[in-house]
Amino acid sequence: MQVSARDPFPFLSPYSAQAPQRLLTQAKGLPTPDVALVNAGSVTALAGIREAAEAGLANPILIGDTDKIKAVADEIEWDISGLPLIHAPHAAAASKAAELARAGDAQAIMKGQIHTSTFLKGLLPSSAGLRAPGTRCGHVFHVTTPGSDRPLLMTDGALNVDPDVETRKECLRHAVKLAHQLGVPNPKVGILSATEDPIPSLPNSVEAREIALWAKAALPHCIVDGPMAMDLILSKEAARIKGFDSQVSGDADIILSPNITTANAVFKLMVLGMGCCAAGLVLGAKVPILLTSRAQAAPARIASAALGVIAARAPE
Repeated sequence: MQVSARDPFPFLSPYSAQAPQRLLTQAKGLPTPDVALVNAGSVTALAGIREAAEAGLANPILIGDTDKIKAVADEIEWDISGLPLIHAPHAAAASKAAELARAGDAQAIMKGQIHTSTFLKGLLPSSAGLRAPGTRCGHVFHVTTPGSDRPLLMTDGALNVDPDVETRKECLRHAVKLAHQLGVPNPKVGILSATEDPIPSLPNSVEAREIALWAKAALPHCIVDGPMAMDLILSKEAARIKGFDSQVSGDADIILSPNITTANAVFKLMVLGMGCCAAGLVLGAKVPILLTSRAQAAPARIASAALGVIAARAPE
């Protein structure tokens, strides 16, 4: 692991995130997908897709204002003359990416210089043709700690704000499928709440028990327990002290979060406070959707690209 200069706030980790080698190795063993970059005309967007291309994780399709894309490519000294370049500025870029994915000409879609809400509005409505009727999409983070390649998958820190039970069930389906693609045949899932007891005054604890009971019948290739407080999910010792008997405790592969605030806060604490690398995808559409951010460092962008390859190409 590498130590880097960080802001002096004492709760920030001094370690720089590193893209997990196991994730990169698996992705590089799969066919490289064609990745549509939506609104490619910014330094951050083009630099990100170039990193993925140079790592063998993407065949770029550049969508947006072509004059702006060419100018930025010149600015970063990247020869894009051999790449597909499609003029579809502003919100039209997301619709064009959806069209390519529907036709099978793009196997993944990446966010460029475009607001997330505008980006997703062009991809996720039924009219975009990327979701089967009734399918709910969900976001999954793939988080690894410094010095370890073992991932912890976490829903849903970037898409569904206050998901109901049915939406959380679908988020769990997506996360379990991704775990299988990552080579975890029987992932262990903790359904997060503030308590291990379902109590009416904490509705998500009651819902967690409902989801856990549903999963035992609906998702046979995983082990699900809930409700579980975070200490019980992460620590065998905490479970021992509290007398909580679960195969998930201290060995979780997936955390199913109750809402976006919880998952987003936990993810950012892990990244900023622990030096974790967090890759993320929106799943449930015809192709995986990469929600890259301007604040993401290069290792997280590369890890997200690798995760996109696996979600697009690896068998379940």
